[in-house]
Amino acid sequence: MPPLIPEPPFPLPQHFLYSKLMCWVALDRGLALAKELSATDRVPAWTAARQEIREAIEENGWSEKVGAYTQAFGSDVLDASVLMMPIMGFVRADAPRMRSTIDTIRDRLTDPEGFVYRYQVADDGLPGREGCFPLCTFWLAKALALAGDVAAARDLFDHAVACANDVGLLAEKIGTGSGEMLGNFPQALSHIGLVNAAWAISEAESAAD
Repeated sequence: MPPLIPEPPFPLPQHFLYSKLMCWVALDRGLALAKELSATDRVPAWTAARQEIREAIEENGWSEKVGAYTQAFGSDVLDASVLMMPIMGFVRADAPRMRSTIDTIRDRLTDPEGFVYRYQVADDGLPGREGCFPLCTFWLAKALALAGDVAAARDLFDHAVACANDVGLLAEKIGTGSGEMLGNFPQALSHIGLVNAAWAISEAESAAD
């Protein structure tokens, strides 16, 4: 007898790079807080696990074909979430692989206005095509600032901020080609991305003076 509730058309399970990265971040921050957490006995195991995750990401999360870190291990799909790698301190933004990733996302994962899609060709089990995301756009602006490309970071940041409404609020998405605010409104994540990018760009500009 077939199931009463059919299974949704979810894609096959994958080892998503962002999930691995966040596991690395949890271990890295746990190590930094080990003494305060009275967990110094766990430092050797956490250190080994953190290094294991790093090696897995570097070995399986990089695509020579694409010239970028990608959405999942063994995948050639670009995903803006990999911009969190330098933001979370996994790798320097100006490291060769990361700089190549930043440039590839900027060239291939943006709309004509330069706003950033989360991804475009992945089968996520959802119908339709999504717009660009202010959060992802601010990730790119911050990554550019961290890489030392401060002018490009400032230009992209100012362009994204200009989409805000008359009281400075942003939605979840930006309509491709229209600049129209779409989705949940206001969206806290968009504003968190704005604040973090603004801080990084300000720090980079101050350092360059």
